[in-house]
Amino acid sequence: MLACAEGTPLPDGFLFGASTSAHQTEGGNTNSDWWQLEHRTGTPLAEPSGDAADSYHRWPVDMDLLAELGFTDYRFSIEWARIEPEPGRFSRAATDHYRRMVDGALERGLRPMVTLHHFTLPRWFAERGGWTAPDAVGLFARYAEAVEPVLREGVRHVCTINEPNLLATLTADAAPAPGLPLPDPELTATLIAAHRAATAAVKAAAPALRTGWSVANQVYQAVPGAEEVAAAYRRPREDVFLEAARADDWIGVQAYTRTRIGRHGPLPVPKGAELTLTGWEFYPAALGEAIRHTASVVGDVPVIVTENGIATHDDGRRVSYTRGALEELARALADGIDVRGYFHWSALDNYEWGSFRPTFGLIAVDPRTFLRAPKPSAHWLGRIARNRVLPL
Repeated sequence: MLACAEGTPLPDGFLFGASTSAHQTEGGNTNSDWWQLEHRTGTPLAEPSGDAADSYHRWPVDMDLLAELGFTDYRFSIEWARIEPEPGRFSRAATDHYRRMVDGALERGLRPMVTLHHFTLPRWFAERGGWTAPDAVGLFARYAEAVEPVLREGVRHVCTINEPNLLATLTADAAPAPGLPLPDPELTATLIAAHRAATAAVKAAAPALRTGWSVANQVYQAVPGAEEVAAAYRRPREDVFLEAARADDWIGVQAYTRTRIGRHGPLPVPKGAELTLTGWEFYPAALGEAIRHTASVVGDVPVIVTENGIATHDDGRRVSYTRGALEELARALADGIDVRGYFHWSALDNYEWGSFRPTFGLIAVDPRTFLRAPKPSAHWLGRIARNRVLPL
């Protein structure tokens, strides 16, 4: 691919959109384990999700805006707790709801990427031990079979599990920031098995579907002399999940910032560095490094950027961050790396797992009226999506 005077043209068929997840935007997800955690006495979470962005009812507005802005793709998740509110009892109404979302996306010219699991679980599943239960893999595969009506027509890409390397830390002891706790080995094996079982179930129903999962890329950078430490730190927290994708149709990259590794492990953010609302270092180059590392591990598996963005109240900084990230993406494409898509996180300001304060959205949402208002960054990124040319 050659760069033109205006930038780097996108390959034919390149996916360009924004992402959301069900629990963070829908509201009223009362049958999920996260709803239970949010309302538990003494919960560590700052506030509950409540109505979130009310996207369960307002998804047509969300899709209208994305299409009008110029995006061609939309990644959203379906909520297991709605599909299967009780063990073995599947809701036809919930299945029909998500099928309408798929049809609605297609009617607006948006290609839907559907995620089956984005952090939340049905309460009944969590109460049985969640992913640690002996039949967890079979139950997840059964759920994947049950959503066949949602996926069978018009959906091309399915993400089985969002950020399994974060899920695998749920039984680990809390670790001081920065860095991730060490994933539980048994939970890691279970999630890999669940991904493969769900992939088999989905493809049995619709063989043409392209399946994969998305990994939370931490962009581990070794300071001089700490290369072996960084490699040892990275392998159980990231690489084992990338290696599990070598037989998949695509691998999702989700990158926001970097993690510097010294001789004794993760280092704090450099003194004086700009921080986002999540306390992460403003580091747009993370995307290019994540793409390159992922490609080096998975080999010929195509890469899709399923999340990349910044939590900030300054939308100008969002544009600056995203411009830098897209420049890194353009360089990766120019170097021959097989990147098939880019999804910004997120389409909407939403519930960020305990608080509405970190605003990642391209579209602002009024918490009282739910009025949607695209930010300047949404118009800027939408023009890139429409023109199909990345900044140099």
